[in-house]
Amino acid sequence: MIRDRFESLSRFLSYILRHAPEEFGLVLDADGYVPLEKLLTETKADERWRWVKKEDLLNLIASSPKRRFEIRDGRIRALYGHTVTSAPHYKPVVPPEYLYHGTTRRSQDSIDRLGLLPMKRRFVHLSRNIDDAVKVGKRWDTNPVIYRISARAAHKDGIQFFLAGDVYLSKFIPARYLQRQGS
Repeated sequence: MIRDRFESLSRFLSYILRHAPEEFGLVLDADGYVPLEKLLTETKADERWRWVKKEDLLNLIASSPKRRFEIRDGRIRALYGHTVTSAPHYKPVVPPEYLYHGTTRRSQDSIDRLGLLPMKRRFVHLSRNIDDAVKVGKRWDTNPVIYRISARAAHKDGIQFFLAGDVYLSKFIPARYLQRQGS
């Protein structure tokens, strides 16, 4: 039950920091951070979260296997998944040779033609391995389609990649760098 409570809190914080900071009187800075104390105050203003203390937030972030958040110098940000225009700025990185993306079966024809697009988000999210891509894909489809991305080749051709926690991000991956797995 406590685990469910913290998972719900994590999702609530994700909503605030990724999609609707202004609904809670928060403004993301250029790197996507807000003051931790201000986020805590706004979170506790909601009756469901009056119990939350600063230590709860710190423990949630330290123990989260998904690495959704980052705290630095008394400020907190969501690492990825933003729909707001004031999302964090990331430094480009050299990706590994291959990355993976899990998606729905109904999306595969479009992806095969157009490549990977961020859709409603600011970036395409990419996993380091097939297992993680399958987990992501299963959020939306019981039998997801997995793509292997020739990330290093795409990078050499000018496609930028960024690292946010354990997730790689890119603005767009052309179809020529994609190979459907298991097909």
